[in-house]
Amino acid sequence: MAIWDDGYLAYDFGDHPFSPVRQDLTMRLARELGVLDKLEIAPAAAATEAQLLTVHDAEYLGAVRRASVEPAFTGFGLGTDDDPVFPGMYDAAALLAGGSAEAARQLMAGAAEHVVNIAGGLHHAMRGYAAGFCIFNDIVLAINTLLDGGARKVAYVDVDVHHGDGVQAAFDGDPRVMTVSLHQDPRTLFPGTGMPSECGTGAAKGTKVNVALPPGTDDAGWLRAYHAVVPAAVRAFAPDVLVTQCGCDTHHEDPLASLELTVDGQRAAIHSLHELAHQASGGRWLALGGGGYATLRCVPRTWTNLLAEAAGCPIDPATEIPAAWIDHVRGRGVGAELPDRMGELRDPRSLRYRPWAPDGQTWLDRAIGSTRNVVFPLLGLDPSDPDE
Repeated sequence: MAIWDDGYLAYDFGDHPFSPVRQDLTMRLARELGVLDKLEIAPAAAATEAQLLTVHDAEYLGAVRRASVEPAFTGFGLGTDDDPVFPGMYDAAALLAGGSAEAARQLMAGAAEHVVNIAGGLHHAMRGYAAGFCIFNDIVLAINTLLDGGARKVAYVDVDVHHGDGVQAAFDGDPRVMTVSLHQDPRTLFPGTGMPSECGTGAAKGTKVNVALPPGTDDAGWLRAYHAVVPAAVRAFAPDVLVTQCGCDTHHEDPLASLELTVDGQRAAIHSLHELAHQASGGRWLALGGGGYATLRCVPRTWTNLLAEAAGCPIDPATEIPAAWIDHVRGRGVGAELPDRMGELRDPRSLRYRPWAPDGQTWLDRAIGSTRNVVFPLLGLDPSDPDE
C-alpha cells in the first residue's frame, strides 16, 4: 500500500533543494513502469491539532500557523534559508504528517503488510522548532500512532545521509523505541549529532544506535556497515513493527553531502530493509521518504525502487526508463542528462566485517567497531563476534 495525495506537492519552499518535484517525478515514473498498478493507493488526511500536540509544543504550532500567513515571520527555526516560510505552510506540513500517521494506522489495522509514504521522513523537526527542511516530524507522529495502536516495540532505521536527530531526541529515554541511524560522520555534516556514544538514556540506554560513516563511503562500505550493525541490533530488540526513513541523499551525485552510493547500492539497501522486516517484525514495514537532492538522476529511480520492493515486484536495474517519463521531464524545460536505465548497472557487494582483520584500522571499520562496542553489550550481543 502507498499513501498519496496530490496536496503533498503544496509543501513547497520555492527555489530550494527540498522540492516537491522529487515526489511528483517519482510517482510519474512508478506509474509509467506499472508499479502503482500493483499497490493499493490510499489517501492522506491532514494531522489534527491533537495529533500534532503529541509531537510538538502548542507554542510552536501557533508559530507555524503565523508563518503560513505572515511572509516576514521568523522564529522557532522558521524564516531561515533551510526552512523559509510560505503561504499555507501549516496545512501542507500537516498533510504530510497525517499521511505518515495514516500509513501507521493502516499497518496496525492489518490493511497491508507494507505501507509506503514517500512524502514523509521529515526527521529533523524538533518538539519546539523547525530544522533541516522539516516543519512537523511525521516520523515521530507515525511511531506514536503505532504505539497507541497496539505495537509494544518499534524499531526505526534511518538511512538518510544526515543523522535522524529529531526522532532520536523524541524517544531518547523511551525503551519501547529503537532508533538506528547510518549517516555521514556528524563532524563533517549537518546536524552535527549522531556519534556512537549517543546510545539513549535511562531505561532506553542501548536502544539508540548511531553509525557515523566517513565521507566517501561507497556501496560496498555502506553495506558493510549496515550488515555489521543493523540486523543483529534490530533482531535483538525484537520489534513489532519496522519503520524506515529511506532518504537517498547518500547518492554520489547528491549536492548536499559526500557519500558515494549508487542507485544500485540504495536499491540493495532497500531490499535489505525489506528482508529485515520479515526477519525481525513479522513483515510489518512502514517505509518513508526523506532527503535526496539529485532530483532527476537519483530520487525518482530510488523511490520507485522502494515502491516496487514494497509491492513485491522489484525492478530489474537494466529496465529502460519509459519514454513518456523522459518526455515529461524534457517538457519542463530540463536540458540536463537524464538516466536511461533504472539502475547504474553497478554490482554493489558487501564485504564482511572482520573485527580482527588488518582492515579494521580503516576509518570505516573503526566507525563500525565503535558502534558495536558501545551498543552490542547493552543488547546482549558480542561486539567481537562477526556472526552478530
